Amino acid sequence: MSSSKDSIEHVDDIAVAPTVSPGDKAFDPEGSSIAELGVNPLRRSFLKLYGCLFVAYLCSATNGFDANTFGGLSAIDTFVSYFGITPDNQGLVAALYVIGNVAGCLFAGPCADKYGRRFGMAFGSVVCIVGAVMQATAHNLSTLMGGRFILGLGAVLVQTAGPAYVVEMAYPKYRGVLTGAFQSCFFLGTIVSTWLEYGLNFIPGTPQWTWRLPLAIQALPSVLVLMFVWFIPETPRWYIGQGQVEKAKEILIEFHGDGDLNSPVVALEMEEMLEVISKDGADKRWWDFRELFNSRSARYRTFLIACIAFFGTWDLPPTSYYFPLMAKTAGITSERTQLLLNALQTPIMMAAALTGLRWQDRLGRRKLLIASSTGMSLSVAVITACTAQQAGRPVVGGVGIAFVYVFLVVFAFAWTPAQSLYPTEVLAFNTRAKGLAFMNLLVNVASVFNTYVPPVAIARASWRFYIFYILWDALGALVIYLTFVETKGRNLEEIDHIFEAKNPKKASLEAVKQTKKQRRA
Repeated sequence: MSSSKDSIEHVDDIAVAPTVSPGDKAFDPEGSSIAELGVNPLRRSFLKLYGCLFVAYLCSATNGFDANTFGGLSAIDTFVSYFGITPDNQGLVAALYVIGNVAGCLFAGPCADKYGRRFGMAFGSVVCIVGAVMQATAHNLSTLMGGRFILGLGAVLVQTAGPAYVVEMAYPKYRGVLTGAFQSCFFLGTIVSTWLEYGLNFIPGTPQWTWRLPLAIQALPSVLVLMFVWFIPETPRWYIGQGQVEKAKEILIEFHGDGDLNSPVVALEMEEMLEVISKDGADKRWWDFRELFNSRSARYRTFLIACIAFFGTWDLPPTSYYFPLMAKTAGITSERTQLLLNALQTPIMMAAALTGLRWQDRLGRRKLLIASSTGMSLSVAVITACTAQQAGRPVVGGVGIAFVYVFLVVFAFAWTPAQSLYPTEVLAFNTRAKGLAFMNLLVNVASVFNTYVPPVAIARASWRFYIFYILWDALGALVIYLTFVETKGRNLEEIDHIFEAKNPKKASLEAVKQTKKQRRA
């Protein structure tokens, strides 16, 4: 590695990578300022790192299970009649998971800050297991509702600690892929739950165990997290925040330096972490959320995560509203076939999300999100037109079904990885856990709207209500273009410097241009 950070140039008062010389192993030619040249992604230390990260990925799968489980069970007559679920109370039963999420947001961040990311994942998993057991063994509606609330409480704990762990442990060069994979693993839960319910649909008479089993399976990822979380290290950034510098260095040497005590990557990472991470920051004060709003750069970061929350949630009403209507219009009347169409969503979206991971680093976050939001708006326009014209026209209904899948692919390709990647990148270490908890709160607020408003609006305005989503997705593309900072090729500490610039978006784009010039030099 060339001498040190003394050679770093500045653009708009932000640090950008120095010119890369052929013999300089500390800098990645694609723009990462601290990734080694020619690093083998399959070397032994990285395989160990991937195993650690997968434990955190299971936190995302926890949320994926509930996304489909309860909705599918609500269509099973024996489940509905056993608990006495009616149109009057069904909304409250479903909403209790979200209410639990909201309640958990109050202490999810402080829990991961004070006791560590591992503790947040472990404690949240215990809470999720308690909630899943209550649901699976419930003999009355009150116990079922209590289980859903507790499950939601635990889910937000792991959803806050999990992505923070991943982004802080990820090797800088592969941060986009490794952190984006967190949200992609959401589909591990949805795939298991949707296909399990589809398979159990073949059991004659739908005995109790056919709907208790899916409720119990919701605990599976939490059980796995609880089993393996004790075998993974805490993040080096958390250790530095606690003043345990040597412990942080040991972890970086083992997982980023491949055991090399003199690794230039580890040396630069340590230098930048020590410069940026405060030992007495707001993460040490559980009650202090002021640093999300008390400066211009803090408000800018909070605005960006709010955009991710609302533009990533109000993209389209839940697709379960589309399939029954369009499938019947297209001549598909079999409930089993409709269940199959619903189950196909999740593997298709997971394939799209995993495909899009690598492009997060190749094209950058901004370009992908702008293109995705534009494609989503166009897809919803086609869906809207088909919904308006499908009466008595099965072919039009079939086109509508096809474009629901097109929408899901376009969304999952860019937005699914970005929902875990971008917020963890733009939030500073001292506010990362609390910022993620706050974003989860905003996501739940947006989800309440997107779950309960569309049925009423569609009943009154029919297909015209979908115009809202066309305009909202288009607005999302415009807001991203005008305000989003490009984080591609920067380590977390360099991103902190970007937000100190007068115009963070402009500064980030200038840094990207500067890096391209350096690569060509």
